[in-house]
Amino acid sequence: MNSLLNLPKPFFVLAPMDDVTDTAFRRLVSGCADPDMYFTEFANADGLDSKGRSAVLQKLKIAKSETIAGGGQPLIAQIWGKNPDRYKKAVNEIVEMGYDGVDINFGCPVPKVVKNGCCSAMVDNRPLAGELIKAMQSGANGRIGTSVKCRIGLNKIDLSWIEFLLGHNLDMLTVHGRTTKEMSKVPMHWEVFDEIVVMRDRISPKTLIVANGDVKTKAEGLEKAKQYGLDGIMIGRGIFQNPCVFDAENNWAEYSRKQRLELFLKHIDLFEESWFVDRQLVKNPYVLRKFAKVYVNGFDGASDLRAKVMACETLDEMRAVLLTSIAQ
Repeated sequence: MNSLLNLPKPFFVLAPMDDVTDTAFRRLVSGCADPDMYFTEFANADGLDSKGRSAVLQKLKIAKSETIAGGGQPLIAQIWGKNPDRYKKAVNEIVEMGYDGVDINFGCPVPKVVKNGCCSAMVDNRPLAGELIKAMQSGANGRIGTSVKCRIGLNKIDLSWIEFLLGHNLDMLTVHGRTTKEMSKVPMHWEVFDEIVVMRDRISPKTLIVANGDVKTKAEGLEKAKQYGLDGIMIGRGIFQNPCVFDAENNWAEYSRKQRLELFLKHIDLFEESWFVDRQLVKNPYVLRKFAKVYVNGFDGASDLRAKVMACETLDEMRAVLLTSIAQ
């Protein structure tokens, strides 16, 4: 992407995940092991221009330290929707917020989203997909990089979709190696990346190609990048198994029970710092429950302690449960 030309090859990216990759979790990951690039949660461009604007702005909240200008890693805002005018308006706001790039979510396979004609559904609505890309690029106007995240087809592998996207001179294209129909239920089609890289070299040589799907360690990512000639590797669910996944030398398996629980406490503190506004918690604390499987794992009694955490109604209750366990 325009401002990201100095990235190492291959570079590693934390994937966009709804109710996961907010500013609190991104900063938690940064304290463990930085990837080379971060993505936000999915932010609805249509919602940004509606009564639901405040909820969308939550997903786009950033700390000053999180961008290149703030001394951090490149941070990319991911948007979705189906109104080109609102895309352009949203991207203008994203530029002003200080982001290093903007990405369109053409990959989400959630049935209700696809049924509404958004995200993965764009495979079958290429005229609109093209309009959305052009609106994003117009809004960015060269000030920040532009990219797309997609899958390899709707109900079957269709690399004409990748060819279509490459024809728009994107700075980066992230490809999840499954179709929409396959969700995450089948193994990745790694073999398609041979053809995708050749296609990129022919159509849009400057577009960075990133693969997403099933990579769980940095060593595996390095191997796949070398095997298929990829510029980058995006890791999503792997972060739940190892918050230090972006550091090959940092062995999460060796973290003690106390270290894991203290990391969870740090996450809770970052969450509260990020979302306690005007004496009110503006983001549902229940989203932190899903992180119990990250930190409360790999030691005796973890299952019982997770159950206690999952029953907590407030951040203070979570803290009390974890502190009591640490003290035992």
